[in-house]
Amino acid sequence: MSFDVEDYFSAISKGNTILYYKGNIDSDKINEVLDTVEEKMIKDNEPSRLRKRVYNVLVESLQNLYHHYEKSPPEFHDQKSERFGMLAINRCEEGYRIFTGNFILSDNVPQLEEKIKLINRSSHKEISELYKFILNHQRISSKGGGGLGLVDIARKTGNKIEYYIKEYNDNYSLFCMNTFVKEEN
Repeated sequence: MSFDVEDYFSAISKGNTILYYKGNIDSDKINEVLDTVEEKMIKDNEPSRLRKRVYNVLVESLQNLYHHYEKSPPEFHDQKSERFGMLAINRCEEGYRIFTGNFILSDNVPQLEEKIKLINRSSHKEISELYKFILNHQRISSKGGGGLGLVDIARKTGNKIEYYIKEYNDNYSLFCMNTFVKEEN
């Protein structure tokens, strides 16, 4: 029932890739990715406002990979990475696309999908109110997150959260997120 995770992720994240990474997501890797992307955008003379928005969304995306990981399925080839994740950043005509992927327990899929559906059916004003509510009533989960990440991504981009969940085996699924950060006119 399993599939080639890396081929699947590569297929959904095709494009003008400025960074592609698969492997362990730790604080050193997060800092390295952030520095690399920032340097690349400065070198490409991207407007500072776009750089800031991409950077902020990238921080949230990487924190989601870091905090909401599951150990890789036993039959997955990369057993060295404690926090296995995948990341691709593409430059597109109207901005940037940030793709992330990580394993989640299949039992957690309904709860995650419900949270994303709530965010996606909310107006920008409702998302801002939800953000403030979570910020003021935040409880840190057992994974170390406060529940703000996806809400903040939707708030900062003004876009719906695009995601794919593909069953890997009976216990694990691959969660992939595609976030579009639009260049403002």
